Amino acid sequence: MQQLLSFVFLLTFATASLSAQKTDTPEKSDPQAKKVLDKVRKKYESYKTIDAAFSLSIELPGQPKQTQKGTISQEGDKFRLEMDDQIIASDGKSTWVYLKKNKEIQISNTDPKDISDNGFMTPKDLLKRYEKGDFIYAITEKITENKVVLTQIEFKPKDKKSEYSKLRLSIDEKASAIKSIKAFSKDGGRYTFTVSSLKTNQAFGAGHFSLDPKKYSGVKVVDLRE
Repeated sequence: MQQLLSFVFLLTFATASLSAQKTDTPEKSDPQAKKVLDKVRKKYESYKTIDAAFSLSIELPGQPKQTQKGTISQEGDKFRLEMDDQIIASDGKSTWVYLKKNKEIQISNTDPKDISDNGFMTPKDLLKRYEKGDFIYAITEKITENKVVLTQIEFKPKDKKSEYSKLRLSIDEKASAIKSIKAFSKDGGRYTFTVSSLKTNQAFGAGHFSLDPKKYSGVKVVDLRE
């Protein structure tokens, strides 16, 4: 589950950060791919808020394919992820993780410098990783899905110890939007994150980026904040 959490955050916030990578490294990325990504980045950076619905398909060796659905919203450093079995919210200072099956809410300090004890990366964490130029990327092909032409760009990590061998983005260049991201795990797993709808510049209500334990009957609260 913790690997899945890391993956969900990796995919979600990649939309705002992939093209922020440095390219002045010994290994050079595809200049044309950078142009496509720069255009997407500028569009996403113009949004004050993002609210997206998504599906996540999980294919593991020897196991039946799984599909989960959820929503994620972001406003600056604040975010909220909702899936069938959990809710994660952060107001930039504290992070709440509601594990529905365990009927437990864990609260911890949000630390953008480190991967949290809950196993996922914060948005700032991810931005820093990409800005270091950790990936080499290039356009591999163009495909048509549902009458929409998608440009596919693959990212390969420079770190040999990375748990993923590559990431594949499908971008609608006409709309300057990322439609899906697929990650190829070295253990043979395949994870595909597909955006089904995207709303931007929405106004979120008070408390959207936090969790009030009083609203969840019978939950145990584990406060890990210092």
